[in-house]
Amino acid sequence: MLDLLRAMGYGASRSDIQRVGKSGDGGIDGVISLDRLGLESVYVQAKQWQNTVGRPEVQGFYGALAGQRATKGVFITTSTFTSQAIDFAKSVERIVLVDGARLAELMMEHGVGVSHRVAKVPKLDSDYFDDG
Repeated sequence: MLDLLRAMGYGASRSDIQRVGKSGDGGIDGVISLDRLGLESVYVQAKQWQNTVGRPEVQGFYGALAGQRATKGVFITTSTFTSQAIDFAKSVERIVLVDGARLAELMMEHGVGVSHRVAKVPKLDSDYFDDG
């Protein structure tokens, strides 16, 4: 997930991206420095879930941000968010939510975690049937 944010232009170099958490930690999974000195950072929480992510998880992330005195956070999931989670994120104005559909769209747009292949699409040659 951090690779996607890097491909989108966050972080000046690969060294500006840190993985700090582990799967299932409930806190911060990564930090991206927006400038070379690390004065401005985006904190990332990523959940690979089948179930919908609810307000308690987003609120927990908000608490983790407060613990870091962070002003920006991105919560990414492979599933979806409940309406209560979306409303909470809008009310605090410093958390961006990315659901599975948007994640897939961004991955394809920026070529992260996707592969390309050429597909042959047959088309009937209408000249084949000409008498001439």
